[in-house]
Amino acid sequence: MNVKPKLRVLLCAPRGFCAGVVRAIDAVEEALRLHGAPVYVRHEIVHNKYVVEGLKAKGAIFVEELDEVPDTSKPVIFSAHGVPKSIPEEAEARKIFAIDATCPLVTKVHREAELHFSQGRQVILVGHAGHPEVVGTLGQLPSGSIFLVQTLDDIAKLAPKDEKNLAYVTQTTLSVDDTRCMVEALTRRFPSIIGPHREDICYATTNRQEAVKHIAPIVDALLVVGSSNSSNSQRLKEVAERSGCKLARLVLRAEDVEWDLFSNISSLGITAGASAPEILVEEIMDAFAERFDLRVETVSTADEGVFFPLPRELRQAV
Repeated sequence: MNVKPKLRVLLCAPRGFCAGVVRAIDAVEEALRLHGAPVYVRHEIVHNKYVVEGLKAKGAIFVEELDEVPDTSKPVIFSAHGVPKSIPEEAEARKIFAIDATCPLVTKVHREAELHFSQGRQVILVGHAGHPEVVGTLGQLPSGSIFLVQTLDDIAKLAPKDEKNLAYVTQTTLSVDDTRCMVEALTRRFPSIIGPHREDICYATTNRQEAVKHIAPIVDALLVVGSSNSSNSQRLKEVAERSGCKLARLVLRAEDVEWDLFSNISSLGITAGASAPEILVEEIMDAFAERFDLRVETVSTADEGVFFPLPRELRQAV
């Protein structure tokens, strides 16, 4: 009889779904329940292929742009990442029944940017080019009134009209440490720049990164469960590496685990990005249990009790 090697597994807590993701997924499922299939969703509702495929199977149709949506009385849902202002305007012009599932913490960033613009400030957005959340935030303001910076070099090259009349906002899913460096560089270069009343990086991103920082230095390897196009999941892998973990990998399913790399480890950390369901964590744990004798411990660094109600159109229906 083969004796399985022992493996100490440290489960990060919190991990997985945040309140904004739960709200967005619930919005699609509630719209399907109330209005029947199909329900259209602009962009992946959250960045997780498993979640998206599950919603497709229930009758959700995912599109990248509104021109892919036929003339219909069925709802069209905007993803948790937020959209440029032009999208609701286009929906209204076409008399589309739109439901906005933008995470309230992303909406907070939009409102901040609009407030600064209304007060005559140029706005600087710290974020990753091309990410849907960044596209949505940039699209809240007229061209030329908001600038995206991704690197310290970008900050050095900024040439605002009035250096004393600036404000900054950030993407909600960035690395806490990277963002701190960017904000420090901004405030050094522009001492009078105005920041958010409360940090823009969301509670879930911060809490998940803190848990990884706690565990990464004391395990042989760390797995982040999530999709490769998920910003907060990618940042968790980077945080693990920076915190001293020599082997950190981002995987969606058990079949993605590179088992050769994990054959000689005695301790493993596991976390999940804010858009990754717990069922995928359990699947990966089961796959390790087939190969190792697991001793599982949960390491909790924060309690989360955040809840966001459904979008208004669905609350009224309920």
